[in-house]
Amino acid sequence: MTNTMLDFLIVSIALLAIGIYGVSVKRNAIRMLFAIEMIVNAANLNLVAFGRFLPTSHGQTFALFSIAIAAAEVAVGLALIIVAYRMYKNVDIAEFRSLKG
Repeated sequence: MTNTMLDFLIVSIALLAIGIYGVSVKRNAIRMLFAIEMIVNAANLNLVAFGRFLPTSHGQTFALFSIAIAAAEVAVGLALIIVAYRMYKNVDIAEFRSLKG
């Protein structure tokens, strides 16, 4: 069975929709971080799909750089969540109002 570009795009759109839903509705910081990762994975899937179907595109290379940047983002995000949990004993975003400058 051969996969077409449309198959990859449908999965990517589903990942993007789930990620946007998670960022907009969820109030838990860890769930929001997971939702952001789903959005990044949707973008990576598009990069790899275009790299596969377009011979002049270097989508796989860009996807590898994006994965490295996403790993750094997760490390910083989890560090911030741990600090916020130590301060507030909760990871609810509504409780972080006093962090504003």
